[in-house]
Amino acid sequence: MIHFPAQRRGPLSALSLRLAAALGLVLAVVTAVYLDRDGYRDVNEDGLTLLDCFYYAVVSLSTTGYGDITPATPSARLINVLFVTPARVLFLIILVGTTLEVLTEQYRTGRRLTRWRRSVKDHVIICGYGTKGRSAVSALLENGLDKSRIVVVERSPASLRQATSAGLVAIEGSATRSSVLNEAHVRNAKAVIIATDSDDASVLVALTVRQLTAGQVRIIAAAREAENAPLLKQSGAHHVIVSSATAGRLLGLSTSAPPLIDVVEDLLTPGQGMALAMRSAERDEVGRSPRELEALVIALVRRGKVVTLSDRAGAVIETGDMLVYVRDDRPQPAGTPG
Repeated sequence: MIHFPAQRRGPLSALSLRLAAALGLVLAVVTAVYLDRDGYRDVNEDGLTLLDCFYYAVVSLSTTGYGDITPATPSARLINVLFVTPARVLFLIILVGTTLEVLTEQYRTGRRLTRWRRSVKDHVIICGYGTKGRSAVSALLENGLDKSRIVVVERSPASLRQATSAGLVAIEGSATRSSVLNEAHVRNAKAVIIATDSDDASVLVALTVRQLTAGQVRIIAAAREAENAPLLKQSGAHHVIVSSATAGRLLGLSTSAPPLIDVVEDLLTPGQGMALAMRSAERDEVGRSPRELEALVIALVRRGKVVTLSDRAGAVIETGDMLVYVRDDRPQPAGTPG
């Protein structure tokens, strides 16, 4: 099942408001009839009880009445002309409006689904919307990827609600199933990020994605244990991030070189000061040394491979190179050009 980003007010909220309005209208009519109950004639001629007033209000608002309770005095008839009859019309409008609301919402959802299926392409699929998945989405958005090009695949209802509340399209189901990945249009995807809670599930997802895409879609997977990284690569993952090894290295650095931890946190935390970024080399930069540029370039990406500046190949920028550099990520003051 495909879940679209949450809207400001859903159909259940609209139906609740209409139900509350209808109930309020019934109570108002009951009050008016009960206060003037002596002006009504009952076929039993035993007077109107509160239950009779509720019965008369509901029957009068939903139909034209059965005639067993009728206004007998001029004041009761005046109340029916000036209040009960307009209330009946308003009650019917609420009922019809509620039906139209449901039908319209179903039509909009169908149109939205059809339009999304036609336009989804070159998107990034996030398998798992836990801590790692949410962090991956944040990084993608920080690098300028539009929310409409991110699709979340998740089984947990709570995580699905979080994804749609964040403005993302979410597909309910397990990413290990081909049918679910086909719903996410995995063959048209730009990349698949596997951020599941277990390495076993990550391996199954990688195998499924590779089978469906014939290895044409880039797969980036997270592994808890380093010993599972080779297995993930054999399963089709192009890049594997070992979370336990990364966390352990950072813990070691925090003891031997504490300032480095601050630098790493600054690079990984948005809006703190420094951030890693990548861009294409401009024409006037080709043939120059990366160290001569105004930006702090730390590496080159050439034909899909990372070239460090210490390598002889990284001494000069070539056509088609991507520059990996450190940019200023601090929030710009209002009125300051970016």
